[in-house]
Amino acid sequence: MENRKMLLPALLSMALVFSLILPASIMCAPFYRPSECDIGDWTDITQIAAGTWHTVGLKFDGTVVAAGDNHFGECDVGGWTNIIQVAAGGYHTVGVKTDGTVVAAGRNNGGCCEVGNWTGINQTAAGHYHTVGVKTDGTVVAVGRNDDGQCDVGNLTDIIQVASGNFHTVGLKSDGTVVALGSCKRGRCDVGDWTDIVQVAAGEWHTVGVKSDGTAVAAPDDEDLEWYDVGVWTDIIQVAAGSQHTIGLESDGTVVAACGWLTNIVP
Repeated sequence: MENRKMLLPALLSMALVFSLILPASIMCAPFYRPSECDIGDWTDITQIAAGTWHTVGLKFDGTVVAAGDNHFGECDVGGWTNIIQVAAGGYHTVGVKTDGTVVAAGRNNGGCCEVGNWTGINQTAAGHYHTVGVKTDGTVVAVGRNDDGQCDVGNLTDIIQVASGNFHTVGLKSDGTVVALGSCKRGRCDVGDWTDIVQVAAGEWHTVGVKSDGTAVAAPDDEDLEWYDVGVWTDIIQVAAGSQHTIGLESDGTVVAACGWLTNIVP
């Protein structure tokens, strides 16, 4: 159970499915395949998102750039304008526009890119094959594969942020509590007793939250699994969750990580 501190740029080489605010100029070292890390010439970036094999960047002027595997068109974002937030799923990319509408590109497995009729959207999250959006009234919409109920969001209210794992969806409510639905195996949806949460992230196998006091919580709460071991973290302002690792951004700009490996897991 070892938490390792590292510099902020290291996030890009470790993250599988998460987004994070970064400085305007970004460099990345290759991890799995080099193409998704070919972003050394990107500038004026205000937000990034990472899918399974692609990376997306939102620029100051509202345009979007992408690098990596484009087998399904997930990097075909060159014509996007007036974008205020991006999300990257397994093989698709989603963007929220200034007028609250949403655009998507990539593999439309299960209809995860069918967001053309969405309006009044504040923020989106992209899972492996599903997309979730928070509306200005705090309700939530979702499209895509719903094998485990990850798109059954019709009854959610007072939501201010959503996060999507591979097979589950997490919603942060305005009162600081958290709800989760979808595949809840291994306890990834055990967030019912969380309070004072200000940000959530969903990994492939787990859920992470930042509390108002800068500490972090994870579900399942299992210290025997190293990537859930966030209980000693302090001064955290944002978390991100990958397949079997968790990243925390500290208020001073440094980063902590809890990493591990588990075999023979069932989604």
